[in-house]
Formats: sequence, structure tokens, C-alpha cells
Amino acid sequence: MPEVITDTSPIQYLYQLKQLSLLSALYGQVRMPQAVANELEQGRSRGISLPDPTFLPWITLCSVPSSTLLPDLPNLGAGEREALSLAITVPNSLVILDDALARSYAQQLKISMTGTLGILLRGKQSGYVEVIAPLLDELGTLNFRLSSATRAAVLKLANE
Repeated sequence: MPEVITDTSPIQYLYQLKQLSLLSALYGQVRMPQAVANELEQGRSRGISLPDPTFLPWITLCSVPSSTLLPDLPNLGAGEREALSLAITVPNSLVILDDALARSYAQQLKISMTGTLGILLRGKQSGYVEVIAPLLDELGTLNFRLSSATRAAVLKLANE
């Protein structure tokens, strides 16, 4: 099983969907860069419903030394940048990202990736999620960007 590294938004959306346990069920341990933990803390301090990773035993917080940070990733947040940087240093890792630009950089860097939708699909395929359609509806209310074409593709893959 690959080492799994997460960015902020998949943690946020899975938590708000009450599906965060999918990560531990599907992958066991998950690495979280410190910048992601910091972004979660900043969100909690603004009243956003987000988890505290220090209370999740399956999360391993990782500091990413500045010497290993990828320098040329403009327009990325600190969490995305640290997640991609950590993935470069961990061979055969899987990074969980939702941001389109971060996913584009992951492709350029040949980093395996998935996102919130991929986690939900894998959860359904593994029997942890019964139906995805209501979760996609709820993601819409949480301001998750989901085109109608992507929604249709996800539902087709989920046999819904």
C-alpha cells in the first residue's frame, strides 16, 4: 500500500460529509504536512467545522524541511505545496488533492493522486459508502466545485 499524503480540502470535505473515517479505513495511516494542520487550525479559529488532526490517531503530522520544498509552484497554498513536496520525497506515494492547479502540478511531477471524489468512489467500491449521489449533493452545498459532467462521470463509475 502506498504512503498516503493529504492536503487540506479533502480533509475538510470528508469531515463535513461525516466520511473522514474513509481515509483510515482505506489507507490505514495518512501523512499530513504541518502546513495542512496549520490551515485546519486557522479554519477552526474562524468557526469552520474542521477536525483537529492531533485527535486522529491514524494521522501522522510531518514537517517538511524548507530544503525539500518545491520552489517553482506558483499560486499554490502552503498545504498544497507541502503535500506535493512531501510526495516527491516519499517514493510511490499517493497524494490527496482537490485543487485543479495542484493536481496539474502533481501530473507534471508524475505524482500519483486522488481527491475527495476518488475517495468517495473507492469507499463505495470497498463497501464503506452505500450511495454517492446524496454526498455529491451535500458537497454542492459546501461550495465544492463540481461540474455537471464530472458529477455524471462519478455517478456512472459508482453505478448510480
